[in-house]
Amino acid sequence: MKRIVILGSTGSIGTQTVDVVRQHPEELEIVGLAVNTRVQEMLEQARAHKVKNLAVGDERLAQAPLVSEVREQAAGGLCGYGMDAVVDLVRLPEADVVVNALVGAAGLRASFETLRAGKVLALANKESLVVGGDLIMPLAARVDEQRRAAGVAPKVGPAGALMPIDS
Repeated sequence: MKRIVILGSTGSIGTQTVDVVRQHPEELEIVGLAVNTRVQEMLEQARAHKVKNLAVGDERLAQAPLVSEVREQAAGGLCGYGMDAVVDLVRLPEADVVVNALVGAAGLRASFETLRAGKVLALANKESLVVGGDLIMPLAARVDEQRRAAGVAPKVGPAGALMPIDS
């Protein structure tokens, strides 16, 4: 079972990822969802997949009417607002893979922290490599080596710490 955090869960890549999980529930599980502003859509995804770890990037929405529903859905999990809350999801101990489908340079920090936490990064956020490739690529290589040493990756070729994805 692969446990997935989806950053940008209501965009094109995020909704496609949610759909893939829906089609393969015996192999995949969503353990965290993050959006920037589309809170109602994230709540629908969270309810459908019983996700308890939720983050909203736009911290102004911490005062929005849906805040109580977000807290209720996240009971027993993480719930937060702002970029720090989004990044906290990549560090969830139960997460194996982080799908970074955030828009723009906002995704760089999440990509970096995902790899720093030793997680597999499924990257749709090209800006992470354009702006921060000098940081991301060496870190991905280190995670690849850790994955090889742990016996969870092929002995040669990419070990899967960084997987480019797109719609």
